[in-house]
Amino acid sequence: MQKQLEIRYAELPQSDLSAGDSELLDAARGAALRAYAPYSHFRVGAAVRLANGVVVEGNNQENIAYPSGLCAERTALFAASAAHPGVPVEALAVIAIAPDGQYAAALPCGACRQVLSEYESLHHKPIRTIAYCSEQCVRLFDSVADLLPFAFNM
Repeated sequence: MQKQLEIRYAELPQSDLSAGDSELLDAARGAALRAYAPYSHFRVGAAVRLANGVVVEGNNQENIAYPSGLCAERTALFAASAAHPGVPVEALAVIAIAPDGQYAAALPCGACRQVLSEYESLHHKPIRTIAYCSEQCVRLFDSVADLLPFAFNM
């Protein structure tokens, strides 16, 4: 039996984002500028908005003993959960800055998608993901299920 999978997302220019999504993306941009990336020089920032309105930022943290570092998305999610246990995540924004200083298209890696899926399942609430590609291309996903349709589950 052959099946087909559909991934739903929207692409729009940054100027068309809602005020809330734009603010979250700006927070992620600020976090990317503070990333600790002395080896790859690829800086990633993430920001999560919680159901209580709090925004928590995270950025990639590299380590000379690769793979001991951590992605921006997980840094933000874990910090939010540690500081605000039990508060659902409403949205996550992610943005990347390449070694040449230009913005690069970025989506959460597989490990980050699985962590997002865990928080979505934990709170029975979809997490909106905002991924910056360029001024003319921001990708919006209404649920982690669109980023990771076959998430690990027990």
